[in-house]
Amino acid sequence: MGSSLSDDDECDYLFKTVLIGDSAVGKSNLLSRFAKDEFRIDSKPTIGVEFAYRNVKVGDKIAKAQIWDTAGQERFRAITSSYYRGALGAMLVYDITRRGTFENLKKWLHELREYGNHDMVIVLVGNKSDLVDSREVEAEDGQNLAQIENLCFMETSAKENLNVEDAFHQMIANIFEISSQKSLESKEDVATKHVINGRKEIIYVIDEVTATKQTSCCTS
Repeated sequence: MGSSLSDDDECDYLFKTVLIGDSAVGKSNLLSRFAKDEFRIDSKPTIGVEFAYRNVKVGDKIAKAQIWDTAGQERFRAITSSYYRGALGAMLVYDITRRGTFENLKKWLHELREYGNHDMVIVLVGNKSDLVDSREVEAEDGQNLAQIENLCFMETSAKENLNVEDAFHQMIANIFEISSQKSLESKEDVATKHVINGRKEIIYVIDEVTATKQTSCCTS
């Protein structure tokens, strides 16, 4: 899928991604586990917005993932439109031990599709898979929802560091695939055609054209 690199490595792409879901489903711990390999059992609720970076190698390219984490509480939702602006991927998180967080996914999906890009990569994540004795949402429930809504799906444990890397890497790799396809289509769309001596010559723009590519993406 991909490999991790230090943040000092030169990057080719900057991908903004977001974490969404109810409060206390583990969004901040998923982020800290992926970005810093840390987990805090006494993690406090997020107030406003926080974000972190992580470089990931996809194929022969290096993508810097800018991952935004926001509060799940309704009173902080006024930032919604700016939070989603420019995001190419989203990790939609619920807590497998709280059925209500799974039932609320329809609300979060509606918000995603109202404010996010139409081709945003969405990975559905059932977090806290280590708490098997407290499970209220079966893996099959998550799989069925993902199939209906055309999402990727994975269960994770930020505490035990299970599938956290895989979930983020899957999201980043899918974003990269879509971005690469857009780049190819952009080159074809801007191709200019000239007729020389009765023959058609097609000239393609050879510079890489990708909306997400930034020359200063490695500065924070």
